[in-house]
Amino acid sequence: MIGSLRGVILDRSARTEHAGEILLEVGGVGYRLLVPAGAMGRIGALGAPAFLHVHTHVREDALILYGFPTREERACFEALIGAHGVGPAVALALLSVHSPTALRRAVASDDLDALMLVPGIGKKIAARLLIELKSRLDVSDDDPELRVVGAGDGGGPDVRSEVRAALAGLGYGPDEVRHIVADLPEEGRVEDLLRRALRDLAASR
Repeated sequence: MIGSLRGVILDRSARTEHAGEILLEVGGVGYRLLVPAGAMGRIGALGAPAFLHVHTHVREDALILYGFPTREERACFEALIGAHGVGPAVALALLSVHSPTALRRAVASDDLDALMLVPGIGKKIAARLLIELKSRLDVSDDDPELRVVGAGDGGGPDVRSEVRAALAGLGYGPDEVRHIVADLPEEGRVEDLLRRALRDLAASR
């Protein structure tokens, strides 16, 4: 089983709305890896060195490699595909919209709407995921990373970064994202700001 790969990026392309594909050359061998669309910008440019944490997914008819910039993202992906009714495509979509911290925050606060921002996840699936992921993601109410960001927390820039990454993962262009995020408040929950950004984007089209 392949757990990680270090090499040079030979090619990169959008595979679906929520997944990209990286061709990583390691020791003369090219490995094709699917990655969350929101992570494409963090992995590197063509010809650049890259290191990816890898999940090897074995099916009867295929062996598929999924790559992630961080160990936490891979762990989140593995927790998600272990949940009932969640396949790799939905797990990648979730990680394209939400960072691991934002996803754990949504689970800790029972935020159905945050999960339903992901195409393909309706209310029933979101409710079931909230129950299953509480144990799979090891969500603790005492975790300081899962606090609700509000006035005086000083978390504005980080919150906006998560919103930008989520919008990019949903397929919005850099100019659209830059314009919409600039009008958002500097403080608030990622999920609330993302919902507002999506409403503003829909109204501007």
